[in-house]
Amino acid sequence: MFFLNETRIDPAEGQGKLRALYRDAHAHRYALHLQDTGDVLRHILFLRDANAGVFPIHPDIPAQKAREMARAAGCDTIVTAEGVTYLDIAPDSQPRGGVLVQMSSGTTGAPKVITRTWQQISVEVASYAASFKQAQAMTPVIACPVTHSYGLIAGVLVALHRGHTPVIIDTINPKFILRRLREVTRPLLYTSPAMLHTLALLLPKGENLHAAMTSGTVLSEPWFDSIRASTTHLFQQYGCSETGCIAINPDLRQAADIGYALPHLTVCAGTGVESPVAITVHVDGSVIETGDLGFAKADGMLVFVARQDDVIDVAGLNVYPQDVEQAALAQPGVSDAVAFGIDDPLAGGRVALLVAGPQADPATLRQQLQTQLAPYQQPTLIQHVATLPRQANGKINRRHIARSLKGEVDA
Repeated sequence: MFFLNETRIDPAEGQGKLRALYRDAHAHRYALHLQDTGDVLRHILFLRDANAGVFPIHPDIPAQKAREMARAAGCDTIVTAEGVTYLDIAPDSQPRGGVLVQMSSGTTGAPKVITRTWQQISVEVASYAASFKQAQAMTPVIACPVTHSYGLIAGVLVALHRGHTPVIIDTINPKFILRRLREVTRPLLYTSPAMLHTLALLLPKGENLHAAMTSGTVLSEPWFDSIRASTTHLFQQYGCSETGCIAINPDLRQAADIGYALPHLTVCAGTGVESPVAITVHVDGSVIETGDLGFAKADGMLVFVARQDDVIDVAGLNVYPQDVEQAALAQPGVSDAVAFGIDDPLAGGRVALLVAGPQADPATLRQQLQTQLAPYQQPTLIQHVATLPRQANGKINRRHIARSLKGEVDA
């Protein structure tokens, strides 16, 4: 049972039609390109119970692109509001059923097709629910796509596993989200960092969000301060497409503290702030490279340092973008900042910095950073912009910014 916006929905309704539609479901891999969120969840839950292969595609994806994605994901069938279409795909020896298929975000390269078995999902859900005890008495309110693992697994499937009746919101209207939160007892909001930031700004003085989960990126300092001050219980989860949720922070006080590892995983990281290493996850006999650098505190708390691809090599010395950004954000007039690498014929790389804020003057900031950063960390280029190009989940694609900046310079 779940609510979609304000309507209570029983997934058991319409089971007869689904059984007729999905015959021999366990042998097939279905791409779901449905516009109605309630239908999406009904179909996913039915196909999960039938041990079928399922690839949920966001409804905003154009129809032709959805078909291309379905074929790339090895789906033999695509289901839309118009009906079922069988796809011509090359035969292979791999079973099509029994898996949840998702695409990686593509923020660190080309999107990849990720397949995980429903059994692996079940283990993750049980581990998540058992370790995240702080949410046991809270009602999940999921204001993010259920076609993504964050909304579907951490939000919907964990809620159903616990016997909760989740509230799914499929509008991006922040005023509607706030109204529904006020109507729910002890709500725990799953949404994007950008939406959390917007809600924090909209809340009337003296009113807080009861509880919220953030995921997808480490919050920038201005966003973190705003959200933390407006939320009674603030949580953070960390994960990757190949493993799902890796860690949960049950009381987020420092933005880079990404959480304690879930008990079904073995996570390896560095041993201290001076020795971050690549974070790897060991599960089911495999080693998953997250692409992140980090370390574990003495109590097991994982701390994010940087994306490996974002580390700037300046004459053989590593510069972590977050160190430069935090130094910039500590200066008066700077409301947001992003550091990234640019090519340098002598040093191999140099630091560049974009800053936002009504009084963020590059010349003044350069002078202020002289005492805050080591010489090799000093930005060669500082540029003021109206707003930083953050994605909906709050992420910044540093390599894309560097390429765009190079294009402007070359022009």
